[in-house]
Amino acid sequence: MHQLSCYLTPFIFDSNGAVPGEPVKKDENSRRGNWGNQIEFVLTSVGYAVGLGNVWRFPYLCYRNGGGAFMFPYFIMLVFCGIPLFFLELSFGQFTSLGCLGVWKVSPMFKGVGYGMMVVSTYIGIYYNVVICIAFYYFFMSMTNLLPWTYCNNPWNTPDCTGVLGTSRANTTFANVSAVMSGLTEIVNRTKRTSPSEEYWRNYVLNISDGIGNFGEVRLPILGCLAVSWVVVFLCLIRGVKSSGKVVYFTATFPYVVLTILFIRGITLEGAVSGIKYYLTPQWEKILDAKVWGDAASQIFYSLGCAWGGLITMASYNKFHNNCFRDSIIISVTNCGTSVYAGFVIFSILGFMAHHLGVDVSEVADHGPGLAFVAYPEALTLLPISPLWSLLFFFMLILLGLGTQFCLLETLVTAVVDEIGTDWIIKNKTYVTLGVAIIGFLLGVPLTTQAGIYWLLLMDNYAASFSLVVISCIMCICIMYVYGHKNYFKDVEMMLGFPPPIFFRICWRFVSPFIITFILIFTVIQYKPITYNDYVYPSWSLVIGFAMALSSVICIPIYALFKIAVSEGSTFLERLKNSVKPDPDWGPALQEHRKGRYATTGPESVEVCPLKEDLKDEGKEKLKETEDEIGLTIPGSNGSTLNPSPSA
Repeated sequence: MHQLSCYLTPFIFDSNGAVPGEPVKKDENSRRGNWGNQIEFVLTSVGYAVGLGNVWRFPYLCYRNGGGAFMFPYFIMLVFCGIPLFFLELSFGQFTSLGCLGVWKVSPMFKGVGYGMMVVSTYIGIYYNVVICIAFYYFFMSMTNLLPWTYCNNPWNTPDCTGVLGTSRANTTFANVSAVMSGLTEIVNRTKRTSPSEEYWRNYVLNISDGIGNFGEVRLPILGCLAVSWVVVFLCLIRGVKSSGKVVYFTATFPYVVLTILFIRGITLEGAVSGIKYYLTPQWEKILDAKVWGDAASQIFYSLGCAWGGLITMASYNKFHNNCFRDSIIISVTNCGTSVYAGFVIFSILGFMAHHLGVDVSEVADHGPGLAFVAYPEALTLLPISPLWSLLFFFMLILLGLGTQFCLLETLVTAVVDEIGTDWIIKNKTYVTLGVAIIGFLLGVPLTTQAGIYWLLLMDNYAASFSLVVISCIMCICIMYVYGHKNYFKDVEMMLGFPPPIFFRICWRFVSPFIITFILIFTVIQYKPITYNDYVYPSWSLVIGFAMALSSVICIPIYALFKIAVSEGSTFLERLKNSVKPDPDWGPALQEHRKGRYATTGPESVEVCPLKEDLKDEGKEKLKETEDEIGLTIPGSNGSTLNPSPSA
């Protein structure tokens, strides 16, 4: 039976991206679980990498750093840093089938890097879902005949408010937009214009307090939307990757449908061309500016989600022989292509708005929450059937955010489950997911207060900034120089069936660490204390910000010292040497993949076999597999001859 199975193996077509040469059944990790198919993994990873930053950060960086000229350093950084790091993390997680904590069996002293990734993912997961909940709120408020941020005659508006559509609540059509805007000269001549969308955002949605220390009251509508957001995330992850893998067919693809609809609508508007020109017109002299290269490197690094732990976690659910090299290129290029495409969508609408205001595009361009919840919503009020376009835009933001949030939550849950590792915790993973979701909701409640936006921006600017660069740099050093690049290249070859291309070997060892170091130095040199509009953060809040940033990095030396202290050895050097040695369990998760130097000695090293609980059903399972996949006449385990019916 075993000989027949081995003989027929090369003829089995694997639709899940596995390297030919092993039966599909033997590539399944039945205890931990795998993706249903490889498309689910690719879509999940695309949803993870393509997030809100692709829409509200990249277009702004592009026009600020030389337009089309910015594309050159951007794609250079993608090739030499983005894709190599992406491939490194995918291959790292896939090889061991473990999350961001378990993979550090490669060198146990560096397990603190995994804890650092968990801390970063926790911070990001808390504030990211608050942004999603605000998008939910705007989505719900768009279900009306008239967007509430269209005019200035609302209770929350101030005398300084000046809307582009005047004060009338009449139902204005596209044909008479110019007639309604007779007061635009007054708007342009104002020293500082306060738009109805900005006052709706500040005075109604946030009801923002006067400082980060004044929490005020909890904004109940935002709190309710936060609960909705966490419930949606939990339900989509209720069965782990088995359920989230199905959800991403919609959440990862529909944003592109919405982007395309908004793009087609945007380019048909008057002034759209000027906006796109502003976005793309190259200013080649800026290529010599180090800041442009620093922004390009930082954007590539942060937008791909490197060092968050999510890439390692998602890849850990791949089958062992999946071609993650191919996946890393597809996902990275898709992420960057989405950023460029989103720029057309954003600047076509902003160009239209600038045209009707009679101002330069730079005066309406913004980034971050200012773009998503102020500038773009105001531009949408100029369109006919504006609630429809608003619904589409915020629905797109929700889906982009959820795609990233799924992976952030799964990263934390997988790390906990892998670390405990008992059968009970694996079977009851849903309860772990529920517990993490509840804790995340509770920790997000302070961000729904009147001072919430200050804390959200503080976490965004400090908790997930230079700490990610440090974590990624140490990961490269550990894998390439402590574990050894030759060992890792052999591991990748054993997994994929071919060694990493020489370009990636060079990048992993030299180029990518150099670029990461450059990003770190650039981040330190370019550091400026955070501000929000005209508000300057007090010193004590900046101390908290730096404490959050250091809380993930400090895990690395603390755990390293702990591991050295508990390692065997009579001297410090002996303990150090033992603490960096790979754990005996390091390597492929399934016994049938543990070959060569990973082969177990003794009786357990005999040929590939199923798990103990499946031994008694071995004959039946092998027979059924052969019937389904090959359709030949096979002798049964009792000596009888089985003639499977021909498939339709």
